[in-house]
Amino acid sequence: MQGQEKRKGVRLNSRVPVTIEWEGMSGQACQANAHTRVVGPYGCLLVLPVEIQVDQEIRVTNLATARSSEAMIVWLGHKQSDGWEMGIRLIEPELDFWGLEL
Repeated sequence: MQGQEKRKGVRLNSRVPVTIEWEGMSGQACQANAHTRVVGPYGCLLVLPVEIQVDQEIRVTNLATARSSEAMIVWLGHKQSDGWEMGIRLIEPELDFWGLEL
């Protein structure tokens, strides 16, 4: 379709526990537990209890596989009852980062 960006790779509804780490506004190290709603080979939609701004660099650790990846917040949704919905893009994703067949 013209005018729409095509997504890379297959996406799968999956709740994966993750830890997110980032540098706060004043340079302090921040960390929060979160979970995914949708995963794909190049990123995910996750729910985080705190708001992080778009373009913020983060580190995502998949608690199920103990794998980590540098990532970036690319989309910020609305606050839900369990936290903020955020889209993230993995910077250099491993093909089996999520431990799922995608």
